[in-house]
Amino acid sequence: MTDDMLVLQVDEVEAEEVFPGIVRRRLPATPWARGWMYDFAPGTEWPEVDVHDAEERYYVVSGEFLDRGHVLGPGSYVVFAPGSEHRPRTETGARMLGISLLPG
Repeated sequence: MTDDMLVLQVDEVEAEEVFPGIVRRRLPATPWARGWMYDFAPGTEWPEVDVHDAEERYYVVSGEFLDRGHVLGPGSYVVFAPGSEHRPRTETGARMLGISLLPG
């Protein structure tokens, strides 16, 4: 690690089950953004509608998500405006990288 660059292996970051079948790894934050890696087991759904205070983005790494009527497979990149809502689910199991941009 240097003052202007951080490199890590995501799978070495501590994992926590935030809901049954959904595991989150909190990635190092900056004053401008927060990031997470989420792993969803097959047949899981975010348990409530997720409302965003700030812009949020996610990238589907593997598997397939269903979100707001869209089928999102590996390589899909989604951007949500502040105030938007969604509730991702998966039948196959899936992994996403989520990034929230912080106001300021």
